[in-house]
Amino acid sequence: MGGVQGQGVVVTGAGGGIGAALARRFAAEGSRVVVNDLDADRARAVAGEIGARAVAVPGDASAVVPEVLDVLDGAVDVWCANAGLASPGDAFADEAVWSAAWDVNVMAHVRAARALLPGWLERGGGRFVSTVSAAGLLTMVGAAPYSASKHAAYAFAEWLSLTYRHRGLKVHAICPQGVRTDMLTAAGTAGELVLAPTAIEPEDVADALFEGIAQDRFLILPHPEVAGYYRARAADPERWLGGMNGIQREWEGVGE
Repeated sequence: MGGVQGQGVVVTGAGGGIGAALARRFAAEGSRVVVNDLDADRARAVAGEIGARAVAVPGDASAVVPEVLDVLDGAVDVWCANAGLASPGDAFADEAVWSAAWDVNVMAHVRAARALLPGWLERGGGRFVSTVSAAGLLTMVGAAPYSASKHAAYAFAEWLSLTYRHRGLKVHAICPQGVRTDMLTAAGTAGELVLAPTAIEPEDVADALFEGIAQDRFLILPHPEVAGYYRARAADPERWLGGMNGIQREWEGVGE
C-alpha cells in the first residue's frame, strides 16, 4: 500500500498481540517502524524480526515522542495508540485499577495527541490510529474499568477526527471483539463466554485497518457484526440492556 511507504510509524504495545501484527504489516508495506513496548526484550524481538527500531519506554508520549522523533529523523507520520489494559472488575474495583485503566487506555492517547498535533497541523497531515475495542461501542461484562475507559478512548478518537479532519488529520478507531492475544486470556471467564467463540487472529485486525485506511474510514470493525449490535443498542437501549443482562446472568451462573 503506497500510502504508508516510507512513512515513520510508531506502534505502542507492539511487543505482541495486535501491536506486533500492526508493526509487521506497516513494515511489510514499506514503513519505517518503531516498536514501542514496556517489555524491552519483546520490543527488540519484534523489531529485529521486521527490521525496525525498538523503543522500550512507557507509552506516555512525554517519554516516547522525543526518542522516536530522533529515530525517525524528526517526523512521525502515523501513531498507533495500541497499548491497553484489560482491567476487569466492577464498581468496587480498587482505585488503582480504575486509575491505571484511565491512564493507559485514555490519557496515553491524549498525551500522544498533545505531542504530535502541533507538528501535524503545521504540515497539514498525520494519522492517529486508536486501538479501542468493541467494548468502546458496546460494553463488556465483568469489566467496568475497561468498558468505561474504552468508551472514553473511542470518544477521544471521534473528537480528534471531527475537529481536525479538514486540516489533514486522519483518525481510525479499531473496535474488534475477541482477538487471540494475552488480553483475551486476561479477560478470564467473561472473555471465554463473550469473546472467545468469535475470536480472530491479530493479523485479521491489521488487515481490517489497512482496508479502512484504503477506504479512508474512521471506524474499523474487524468483526463486521459489531455494526449491527451498535445499531441495535442505539435503536432500542432497553432491549439491548436486557439482552446484555442475560449474558451477565449467564456469567454469574444465576437463573432468570
